[in-house]
Amino acid sequence: MAEVLIVDDEEGIREFLSDSLLAEGHAVQTAADGEEALGLLRGHTFAVVMTDLKMPRMDGMSLVRTLSREQPEVQVIVLTAHGGVDSAIEATRLGVLEYLEKPVEGPAQVRLVVARAAERHHLRVVTAARAAADQPPPMSWGAASMKPVEAALRKVAVTKATVLLSGESGTGKEVAAKAVHTWSPRASGPFVAINCAALAENLLESELFGHEKGAFTGANGQRRGKIELAAGGTFFLDEVGELAGPLQAKLLRVLQEQSFERVGGGQTVKADVRWVAATNRDLQAMVQAGQFRDDLYHRLAVFPVAMPPLRERATDIPALAQVLLERVGQSLGAAPLPLSEEARTRLMDAPWPGNVRELANTLERAAILAEGPEIDSAALDLAMIATPPKSVEARTLADVEREAIAAALDRHAGNRRKAAKELAIGERTLYDKLKRYGLS
Repeated sequence: MAEVLIVDDEEGIREFLSDSLLAEGHAVQTAADGEEALGLLRGHTFAVVMTDLKMPRMDGMSLVRTLSREQPEVQVIVLTAHGGVDSAIEATRLGVLEYLEKPVEGPAQVRLVVARAAERHHLRVVTAARAAADQPPPMSWGAASMKPVEAALRKVAVTKATVLLSGESGTGKEVAAKAVHTWSPRASGPFVAINCAALAENLLESELFGHEKGAFTGANGQRRGKIELAAGGTFFLDEVGELAGPLQAKLLRVLQEQSFERVGGGQTVKADVRWVAATNRDLQAMVQAGQFRDDLYHRLAVFPVAMPPLRERATDIPALAQVLLERVGQSLGAAPLPLSEEARTRLMDAPWPGNVRELANTLERAAILAEGPEIDSAALDLAMIATPPKSVEARTLADVEREAIAAALDRHAGNRRKAAKELAIGERTLYDKLKRYGLS
């Protein structure tokens, strides 16, 4: 439940709003005008302020301007019988969450609007607390392969461009996404992430877009999706290559129109987010194979950035290992153990097919097994580390194209016209490629 301040010069309105929210368990205080409200705001922390516009002494818009300047984390709901286009535009520009005209439909509408505002305030507070208490490690400690990556991310962060991060699993794509958010004008907004591979298609759609009451069995109330909760901030789509075809189409529409509808609903919701996506798959190869939409790929890959694997940034490993060991020490309730010189050398020489994630697991295991005052090479047990996977570049686009053409011909029993139509190329082009790849 939330701390709510109601500001209105009509006593009856104040009582109605207060009773509606107290019944839901919110803590409520009231003020008759903007000046009285400011006095309460300077001595108390509120999550939500619901204010009228037309009031004596200090009006609601002046209060909104002051809040926007002095307490931007407070969620503001404007409630007025004097709705106007100009005031609505200014209220929206100042970050007002909702703009409602009197009379409201009833207590249920008041509770719903305040619940949304309280949820958004909680998300902002949690995001800010995590950012302050759990600062991620720097992008790099000077590795040559990371310098152009960090420079590129810093340049794109200040723009609105969509960023596509690619690289092997565990290379720090989420750290990079958070860095883009931190360096962007949206840094004070929420950072919301979702792993597209972690949920079934039907659940993922509801997680992304939210749903209305009755949209499906078990939908007992309205739920806002992750995109909506990320409004004003950054939305991170991890493992975007795992999206099923129908969701690819829906995501494309959101990227094109910057809006969407909740599952089971018809009301359009604005997608006020900055998009960052990540994948450990070769999306271009997936496009060639017909597994990923070409138009969605180009919408996501406005600014593509490849994250180098850990084996290509070995000079970062000693400093990164020390950061990870400090975290291990905290989780184990013990002081972090240092690495022996031989252990550092072996860490830098290891292939790390699982990248940073595998390094972290190895160090945690070593900290538990270590018997002396430091972690030596024996405790590391690096024999468990496999050889690195073949790089994506080892499989060329020509290989992928040849396989896609052969598969299309198989599906259509050798019918070149149908295969060309499926591949979205001309029959003459298909004939040329058949000759080039030795396919009959």
